Amino acid sequence: MVVVFVLAALLVVGVLVTANWYVWRRLFRDTTRAPGPVRRIGAAVIAGGWVLTVGALVAERAGAPFWLQRALAWPGFLWLALSLYLLLAVVAGEIVRPLLRRYLERRAAARQARATTGAETGVEPSASPAAADERIPAGTAPPQTSDAPDTPQTSDAPQTSDTPDTPKAPDTPKAPDTPESPDTPSSRTTDTTEGADGSDAGAASPLARPSRRLFVSRVVAGAAAAAAVGTVGHGTYGVLSGPKVKRVTVPLARLPRAAHGFRIAVVSDIHLGPVLGRGFAQQVVDTINSTQPDLVAVVGDLVDGSVKDLGPAAAPLSQLKARHGAYFVTGNHEYFSGAEQWVAEVRRLGLLPLENARTELPHFDLAGVNDVAGEDEGQGPDYARALGDRDRSRACVLLAHQPVQIHDAVDHGVDLQLSGHTHGGQLWPGNLIAGAANPTVAGLERYGDTQLYVSRGAGAWGPPTRVGAPSDITVIELASRKA
Repeated sequence: MVVVFVLAALLVVGVLVTANWYVWRRLFRDTTRAPGPVRRIGAAVIAGGWVLTVGALVAERAGAPFWLQRALAWPGFLWLALSLYLLLAVVAGEIVRPLLRRYLERRAAARQARATTGAETGVEPSASPAAADERIPAGTAPPQTSDAPDTPQTSDAPQTSDTPDTPKAPDTPKAPDTPESPDTPSSRTTDTTEGADGSDAGAASPLARPSRRLFVSRVVAGAAAAAAVGTVGHGTYGVLSGPKVKRVTVPLARLPRAAHGFRIAVVSDIHLGPVLGRGFAQQVVDTINSTQPDLVAVVGDLVDGSVKDLGPAAAPLSQLKARHGAYFVTGNHEYFSGAEQWVAEVRRLGLLPLENARTELPHFDLAGVNDVAGEDEGQGPDYARALGDRDRSRACVLLAHQPVQIHDAVDHGVDLQLSGHTHGGQLWPGNLIAGAANPTVAGLERYGDTQLYVSRGAGAWGPPTRVGAPSDITVIELASRKA
């Protein structure tokens, strides 16, 4: 078992190192002509970012001083998200790269063809057709050419060279040598320096310096970096601006007509911690209260840290308002943070913990079970205790943090299970991984006679960023089929 764990760890490290080398190569090595400060800075940024990420993860799990957790969490977790989208962006750039190079090569070939045509006709490619057919103005003598025959002199006047009385004109001093004018052939010689890709990068190409290969690398790298930063920035803004309200109607066969329209505000995965603190908790509470629910269900992963560090951050939960109260069940992260202490804290704040327990509301039963992570501490889910002796003629709503608990809910005749845990994937394409590990990633699905609703959650774990999985607080409106 230890050998398997070590091999798996080595494989993960190898994949991470290879992926980050590839990102460094595309963003820094391929965009520079030679080793230098840019490449060294790029290596330092990537390595430093991962040091901060690992430090943030270790500090959170090890219970480091809270000020240190906060100092490491923001840059470390944001780098985790940014590195993911830098990798995806440079991989996508591999599709764009050959297309852009082909376009530039065709453009250079077209310019070369025009230049060749101009050389053969004696007309500059940029010259207009009229320039090639310029006429000599009237009254102007045409210049003599070497091909014209010598014409005899017809003047009767004596030649000055044979007239002794006429003094000879002084010799005109010879003009000093002057540099070649721009019109001389040598000055028009085309720079045919070969590009890095082996093609002619001279005058025929608009990209002689830098070469087309270097130019394409810089364009693709710049676009990839901009796309990654923009994606992470937008996803982070979405989380920090607070969850949006989502409304879902769920019909229950055994729900009496009197309970038709009963509203349950479902919130999960708030993840108060080094990044999301008291201000975020206040946003969540205000959003829930604005929906005027009949009941509030907090279905796990409230915190990432101890009561000592996060008690003040969770204090706004005492302001939750609902006609039938607010209820709480543990998630896996509560067992990383001291579940017993947090159960006592939320009870002090006015929430009612359902630890493998059930309460009978006027028109249906509300039950809750502990998260499966509690099994390691002897506090796992106990369905028999929560549901075993209930009246099955009554509708039952179960609070259970993880969607995988649906199969036990089906076995015990639950009408509706409310869960979270998946975050909807949080960072695309994380939804693919979440889908492989959970029966439902987000939304409402039916399993036999039991329905399962999975919230994407209000907060975020790790990076305070969501891409393709916006945060939500869901208002479940129960509908009676008898109404």
